[in-house]
Amino acid sequence: MPVFVESGLDHLVKSKFKDIYEEKIGLVINHTALTKNLDFIIDVFRKFGKDVRVAFSPEHGLMGDFPNGVKVKSYFNKDFNIDVYSLYGYRYEPPLHVIKDLDAVIYDIQDVGVRWYTFISTLYYTVKSCSKAGIRLYVLDRPNPVTGVKIEGPILEDDFKSFVGIFNIPVRYGLTPGELAYLYNVEANFNADINVIRLVGWKRKMWFDDTDLFWIPPSPNIPTFITSLVYIGTCLFEGINISAGRGTTKPFEYIGAPWISPKKLVSELNKLNLNGVMFRPIYFRPFASKYSGVKCGGIHIIITDREKFKPLETSLHIISTIRKMYSNKFEWRRVGEEYWFDKLIGNSYVRKMIEEESSVDDIKDKWMKDLNRFKKKVKKYFLYT
Repeated sequence: MPVFVESGLDHLVKSKFKDIYEEKIGLVINHTALTKNLDFIIDVFRKFGKDVRVAFSPEHGLMGDFPNGVKVKSYFNKDFNIDVYSLYGYRYEPPLHVIKDLDAVIYDIQDVGVRWYTFISTLYYTVKSCSKAGIRLYVLDRPNPVTGVKIEGPILEDDFKSFVGIFNIPVRYGLTPGELAYLYNVEANFNADINVIRLVGWKRKMWFDDTDLFWIPPSPNIPTFITSLVYIGTCLFEGINISAGRGTTKPFEYIGAPWISPKKLVSELNKLNLNGVMFRPIYFRPFASKYSGVKCGGIHIIITDREKFKPLETSLHIISTIRKMYSNKFEWRRVGEEYWFDKLIGNSYVRKMIEEESSVDDIKDKWMKDLNRFKKKVKKYFLYT
């Protein structure tokens, strides 16, 4: 039975906005900023008499209707009678000349708990901009859908920072947006004035479906919260010449390419006896993105025990296996002179160790010291037990 949980926005409404006294407001939001009654945040703030001057939107736009990677222009939204400044494509940081005219900025976006998901980069730049402008930032907190206890993967190295890896945290970082805002503020020395409107009823061990909140797909290819769990690993396929299932009914759960034999791949993966996961041999034809319209052979990743499932390690096993089986077809994707895989994983050693046919256990051992250090340090930012 799902547990009653109030988002930061719902808590604010219930308290009749007693925690926010400022009048001229800017909102860093997208379509996920809803109450339990599915009221949109702009309408809610205006109902309580707040002067909502401007909205800032992340990747995919204010209403989440733009595909991944598409640059979004700023515009005037007639539905909500508001100027919308895009923070994806042409600028990443809320412009100072706009927010200096505000009394406060409010951040409310549902995240998925994965470092390369760009909403947390938007959060980073929002904290930075508010610090520069000297105005208060309120973060209306929302759950980490893949729990706040499981932390996985290598810490991002400085040389690999980008908009898909903005700060030195692991791939699966185990924080809510509010906790992450506090971490950015301290670790990046922003010293912004931040106030987190906390969740009510949420516990770190909870998965999203342990709550009574509605899952609103935060982007077109994360239709369910389970998608966000496999995405912790399978987004890495964006860095190689293999489809990650974009343009199918199971994005990030379907993995394949025209030159893969599904039955042979599943046979090899089953030999690994990986915990919490099974593989189904499939064929699929993406209607968009990589191999659009082309028949691909591959696998359907099916989670059997989410507590035991290790999405990042599982994907590294799959990548390693495919590379060994199809060494004449397998390719790392380059963007300019850089390997996109390296940008995502946050270093170059994982790719190089895969090329050297190192075991996944050896690859994991390489990052565990830094990861354990992060696990100890990050507890000081916890707002929930």
